[in-house]
Formats: sequence, structure tokens, C-alpha cells
Amino acid sequence: MTPTGTARALVLRQARRLEATTFELPSIGDDDGILRIEACGLCGTDHEQWSGHISAAYPYIPGHEIVGIIEAVGTTAAARWGVTVGDRVAVEVFMSCRICEACLAGQYRRCVRHGVRHFYGFISSEEAPHLWGGYATHLYLHPDALVLPVPAGLDPAVATAFNPLGAGIRWGVTVPDLQPGEVVAVLGPGIRGLSVAAAAKDAGASFVLMTGLGPRDLPRLDQAKAFGVDLAVDVSTTDPVRALRQAGLRGADVVVDVTAKAPAAFAQAVKLATTGGRVVLAGTRGAGAQTPGFDPDHIVYKELTVLGTLGVDFPAYQQALRLLESRRFPFEQLPRETVDLDGAEELIARLAGEAEGAVPVHGVVLPNG
Repeated sequence: MTPTGTARALVLRQARRLEATTFELPSIGDDDGILRIEACGLCGTDHEQWSGHISAAYPYIPGHEIVGIIEAVGTTAAARWGVTVGDRVAVEVFMSCRICEACLAGQYRRCVRHGVRHFYGFISSEEAPHLWGGYATHLYLHPDALVLPVPAGLDPAVATAFNPLGAGIRWGVTVPDLQPGEVVAVLGPGIRGLSVAAAAKDAGASFVLMTGLGPRDLPRLDQAKAFGVDLAVDVSTTDPVRALRQAGLRGADVVVDVTAKAPAAFAQAVKLATTGGRVVLAGTRGAGAQTPGFDPDHIVYKELTVLGTLGVDFPAYQQALRLLESRRFPFEQLPRETVDLDGAEELIARLAGEAEGAVPVHGVVLPNG
């Protein structure tokens, strides 16, 4: 049965302008559904959208780390997704037609129907039925949506970490083909960096180094040990290459750079990598062709493999939810701030560094309060 009434949402009309908007809840057929959103996690993409560093020529409802309750679902959709009304699920960012060559090969981010521009949190709110993002009380579940069951007993705000932890698994383990016993260096101590560290240690890494920069990152580096980090380094005071050698290691087999708008980090990643190592770039550089301190000859001398990675995939999300359920790492205890829709813009401004106040490791919007 289709619920009646309206949904409240925040629409990004232009940079730094989230506008409260009301939409009618759409009618549901046999092959789609409606999700009542419980929690939407925030990441770097959110504040880059808000500040205009990531822009679109249309208004849209941001938010893509979505967890909620199935409120209405068609018979065919319920069978396909394996859900029923009342189930808690996490929503994959990208959609899949399930029939094109890319989707059949498991590369659904390249789906010919949706691709990398038509995904939750970035679809025009002028496109019916309008509810395409996580800053809203409800989300429209398109027939091509992908959803994952959330383990019982997992708090919805904590469950939104399925997205960064899934990224950590893919970026730190799957893409570089991490092997047990290898040494890993993670550049950037945000929730994605901590997730990479946890994923690497869970996969058998023998040693994990993490870097941060300055006072803002110190509280995050303090969290690092609980997430599998053996050595946390503030690069504003300590050379991480020297610190790794003083720990008795020649370099890292895998270096994962999850920094954003930190162009000098790539040069550091190359220096940290051992001969024959793999360097994974999972954050945009934000500086065009400028990469301070980078000497491409070091890639040649060390015979390094450099890998770029975009997004996550369904298997990584599944594994992330299992790891969250195991509670091996204290994601519940991360410094987390939750706000309702009315408080979302102020929190995002702080995350973007454009407002005074504390910056949590994990920010979450609870659209229904």
C-alpha cells in the first residue's frame, strides 16, 4: 500500500543554499518502493557539493549514505530485493539496470542507463518523483535501486558507516589485492581513512601506519589505534618515511591516499611505498596539474603500481555490514554528531571549514528526528 502525505527535504538550489521543500509522496507500483529514511551519513562529497566544488546545473537533494525502513514496496520489487515492509536496509549509491554489459560484468557504476552521473544524492529534484537524496524524510526506491539488509541491533546512525567502511574494504584490500602480512600506510585520518585501516588489519595486514596533518587531525589520530593502526604520525611535526623506518620497516607494500585537496600527499605516498609497492589514490587532488614534491622517476625506480579508484561496490558493502555487525572495531564509539534536517546545513558548513565549532569524525543527518 502506498503511504499518503508529504515528504520534507532539503534541496540544494545553489552553492551554500539548502532550501526546505515539501514533496508529495509518490504512488508505488509493482516494481518500486518508498524508504522512510532514518539516517544519512555525511562525507567529503556532501560539503564539496554544498560549497560548490562539486556542482550541477539543476537543483537536487544531496545525501547518499542512506539507511532506512521499507515503508512501501511492490510485489515484484520485494521479491527482487528480498525485503518486506518494515525491514531496515542500506541503499547503494549507484543504480543498476541489471541487463547492460557493464552491469552484467559487475561494473554497474558504468551502467548505460544510469552511469556515474545519475545516482542517489545527485539526481535533479525536478525529475519525478523528486525524492532522490538522503536529506529527506523519504526516498524513492527506483526499480534499478540496490539495497542491502542491515543486521538486527545495528543502530541506524552507526549503520551509515557501511558506506565509508565499504570504501575502506575496496580501496585498502580489494583494489590493491592486499595480502596477509603486508605493510599498509593510510594517508588521511577521517572516517574513510580509519575504515581503510580497519579493513586492512581485518584482512591480515601486519602493520598499519596512518598520517594526519596538524591540530585538527590529532583527535582523529588518537582514535587510530582502536581501528588497527600501529603507528599514527602527524606529518606537520614528523617525517612519516623516517618514522616507518624507525619502526624497522623499509616501506609500505600498499599506500592508500584518502586525503582530499591535499596535492602534496601524493608525493608522500610515493616516498612511503616500498619497491614493487602499490599506491591507491582514492581522493581528488584539487590542484590541477600541480603535485608539489612529486618526482615521477621514483615510480620508475621503485617499479610502483599506481591505482585510481572511484566509488565502492555491492560486495564491499555486504562485507562492511558484516564487519560492523561483528563489532571488531568500535565504530559505535567514533566521535559522532547527529542532527535533524534543521541542523544539517550548519554541520555541513563546519565540515567544510566554513563555520566555527567542533568537527566530528562522523556526521549524520536524522531526517525524521
